Amino acid sequence: MITIINYGAGNLFSVEKAFSALGADVHVSSEAADILSADKIVLPGVGAFGDCMEQLNVSGLIPAIREGVARGIPLLGICVGLQILFEGSEESSGVEGLGLLQGSVSRIAAPHEKIPHMGWNALNIAESHREKGLFAGIMQDSYVYFVHSYHATPKDRAIISSTCFYGEEITASISAGNIMATQFHPEKSGDIGLKIIQNFIHQEGHT
Repeated sequence: MITIINYGAGNLFSVEKAFSALGADVHVSSEAADILSADKIVLPGVGAFGDCMEQLNVSGLIPAIREGVARGIPLLGICVGLQILFEGSEESSGVEGLGLLQGSVSRIAAPHEKIPHMGWNALNIAESHREKGLFAGIMQDSYVYFVHSYHATPKDRAIISSTCFYGEEITASISAGNIMATQFHPEKSGDIGLKIIQNFIHQEGHT
């Protein structure tokens, strides 16, 4: 079973629909037990970093998410669900993220571009991540759909599995053991996005 975490800060319907379209056994839940019993976990997120973390704190699900990751359950973060994996964000000063990954989240530095970065952009898949993980069968320069003003700046740049360019190089996805996440929205990225979701469905656990 794949558990999509419902903590009141994600576009759950479109994410659930994409997984279901691929035949996945998927369940939207706000219960810790469903996270810990899942084969895989999906952590969506839309809106501001601080708002998402506030909702997560209120939900009481943070310990279950951390324990699930520690057990090796594969986790897919989407959009702000990627950002809150880190320690903090310029968007919400003083608000602690989940801290599952070292690094922070910075505002896109693109003075000559419109912010937010909204629309389709080409992926530059890192050499070490090509034909692996989320990007198995995904061609270089494939286009995916973004809506964001901030992006992750990991302490260990080796976990950046893809980037795109929008005034500067932007972290488009990360991969660190059983933690995978996309800044873009795979559920809104057509056939490429569905293939990325399918690749996550087929990921093996690290337990």
